[in-house]
Amino acid sequence: MANETSDDVLSEREQLLLRVLVGSYIRDGQPVGSRSLSRESGLSLSSATIRNIVADLESLGFVSSPHTSAGRVPTDKGYRFFVDSLLKSRPPTEDDPAVAELRRQLDAARDDSKALVAAASQLLSNFTRLAGVVTLPRAQMASITQVEFVGLSDNRVLVILVFNDREVQNRIIQLERYHSADELRRAANFLTERCRGKTLAQVRADILREMHEARENMNSMMKDAINVAEHVFKPEDPRMEYVIAGETNLMGAGELSSVDKLRRLFEAFNEKRDILNLLDHSLRAEGVQIFIGQESGYRILDDVSMVTAPYSADNEVVGVIGVIGPTRMAYERVIPIVDVTAKILGAALARR
Repeated sequence: MANETSDDVLSEREQLLLRVLVGSYIRDGQPVGSRSLSRESGLSLSSATIRNIVADLESLGFVSSPHTSAGRVPTDKGYRFFVDSLLKSRPPTEDDPAVAELRRQLDAARDDSKALVAAASQLLSNFTRLAGVVTLPRAQMASITQVEFVGLSDNRVLVILVFNDREVQNRIIQLERYHSADELRRAANFLTERCRGKTLAQVRADILREMHEARENMNSMMKDAINVAEHVFKPEDPRMEYVIAGETNLMGAGELSSVDKLRRLFEAFNEKRDILNLLDHSLRAEGVQIFIGQESGYRILDDVSMVTAPYSADNEVVGVIGVIGPTRMAYERVIPIVDVTAKILGAALARR
């Protein structure tokens, strides 16, 4: 993520004290004083020297002092330096119980992509005690097996697309003129025959072009089918849908304890727009992404962090998973869990 801070800004002693301060605050949730820093750091420094170092860290924007305490707490900048330069997280091993449980539950739900995503979101929440969020896998890689049309009022048509013989996607399109039930049935049969076994991307790139090129030799029914297909297979809104679990876990976080903060955060969950923008950014990035507090660029998310990772199936990125929690989250534990869950979810999808 942006806002990275170079190691050479801080001396070794400053880095050590910052690491101890952030770790202590994440663990206990209390401002950290110089006496605690002296004890936990193991440095043979006087209290006055430690206070001076902490004062330097504050002047550089890595820590701040709450009004109610002489201790210090990390700022967003301090968390960012901690995550980028001081954190030493270890990925879970194959024999880790959490990995085994992830594999077992996701493998059990792999026949239904929505159930699989819901399971992944809930497992992320269970393991981190935060909110787990997983986007639904994009249908771009799924093969079309059937197309059906149902006429509605005002020249609208309900489109039913069946993928891989089991997943159904519905949408409503607006046509320029009325089409009878028989016209819609014949158009659906024609498109099913031409598009079966193709992905949406293939249909948009190849099938429609081929049909347009052969349009002059087609009968009126086929031309009607092309007109409908142009509405059915036009590029969709690229924004995703997601499943979230464990939102109530955030009610116990001290930083989010005010009713107003929780209300605004839950409104963000319901409206989805800001969170979807961050997830879309993660979809186009490589590896784990971390948005800390104000780095998200969305005021409503100023008090939370998001740790996300894209997940892939058959070497194609199809979605994003993540965890949402207070900026005071256990990054050392959360980051590896998000990373390994993305890999296991992708593998479960691929085995379908």
